[in-house]
Amino acid sequence: MQRMKLFRSLTIEQEKNLREKYSEIPWNDVIGMRNRLVHGYFDIDLDRVWDTITEDLPPLIDELKQLIEKVKS
Repeated sequence: MQRMKLFRSLTIEQEKNLREKYSEIPWNDVIGMRNRLVHGYFDIDLDRVWDTITEDLPPLIDELKQLIEKVKS
């Protein structure tokens, strides 16, 4: 159990560092949408989900591809 707690602490710290280093990514929006989809159940606005998929997701994917290239090099 202690190892699991330590592992989670380390991943939280890494996540924090990543979010700070690449602040151009809308992390809070991504996390908020994920939480809404996972926990919203029947209270999900499908028009908003569609807008996110068609309008917000393509530029986010481009940003994430650039981030991956930065991290690789």
